[in-house]
Amino acid sequence: MEILLTNDDGIHAMGLKSLFHAFTGAGNRVHVVAPVTEQSAVGHSLTIFSPVRVKEIREDGFRGMALSGTPVDCVKWAMHFHLQKKPDLIISGINSGANVGIDVLYSGTVSAATEGALAGVPSMAVSIDEFRPLDLSPQADWVLRFAERFDWTRLPCQNILNLNFPSCDLKDARGVRLCPQTTVVYKDYYNIRKDPRGNPYYWLGGEIPMHRVDPGADRALLSQNYITLTPLQFELTNHAAMNELQEAVQSASI
Repeated sequence: MEILLTNDDGIHAMGLKSLFHAFTGAGNRVHVVAPVTEQSAVGHSLTIFSPVRVKEIREDGFRGMALSGTPVDCVKWAMHFHLQKKPDLIISGINSGANVGIDVLYSGTVSAATEGALAGVPSMAVSIDEFRPLDLSPQADWVLRFAERFDWTRLPCQNILNLNFPSCDLKDARGVRLCPQTTVVYKDYYNIRKDPRGNPYYWLGGEIPMHRVDPGADRALLSQNYITLTPLQFELTNHAAMNELQEAVQSASI
């Protein structure tokens, strides 16, 4: 297969390099285009008011192109300039930190995969429920095996697969569960602190209220050490609401 790898943790991230070594080791042709610095939580943002610069990275058997832009910039540049043809598959990750529930709207990891799907390429976002993993080679090997066995023609157009690994050792995972996205949103808060000159600044924090999470949804299952897999689509029209609102809209427009 011809694979495009990207991420939002930056081109030097362990998860990206683990995927690179797993897929190249299996004989695949792998292209890497990733941000030069971490771009977590930038969503589907694009760089349009400044130039995007590119630098080739080669180190310890790893090679790739580092962009000064966002994860979506990376996919766009790769697809419309760098590559001679569309890849067979785009994989974004392995991200440090889970991407479940509302995270999929904030995540640069998921957005990079989404951009690939919008361009007509089967795409997958991969994350782990751990912010400081020590070794992601087992997870990368798992992704390789899945990518080789899955029939990507069965993934609907402009859909992606969102895969999340639990924080436990992979050998202790309880299996894979196909599941819906968690609908519960974060309970946000801001910590207020002071800089060395005594001026206040604010640091966003938050957590998902677990008591409200559907036990069959991704966040709950991931916390129980399941590998979670969720198909995501980005046609956002609420067709049921259109029917409900039709009469109200007609009345308001008279």
